[in-house]
Amino acid sequence: MVSFLLSVTFACGVFIAVAHVVNRRFIAPVYDVVANLAAFGCAVAASVLLGHAIPAVFAGLAIVCWLVLARRTALDLSERRAARSLPD
Repeated sequence: MVSFLLSVTFACGVFIAVAHVVNRRFIAPVYDVVANLAAFGCAVAASVLLGHAIPAVFAGLAIVCWLVLARRTALDLSERRAARSLPD
């Protein structure tokens, strides 16, 4: 039962993360990226320690999505900084 509940939880997290990745206009705030990477990293570790492979895979997929979003956020931040530093 624990494995099933974890699987559903992390599958929902993957769905949300994939939806954010597909929405190319979505730029995640830095705190959101950091919090989700920490949460899903802990989820992978806990699932592995409990011996629940499927939830660990789902949480790992969410991490991959959040890394894509982290890259998008970093690029957006650097573009904003560059735009601010340009003379008028």
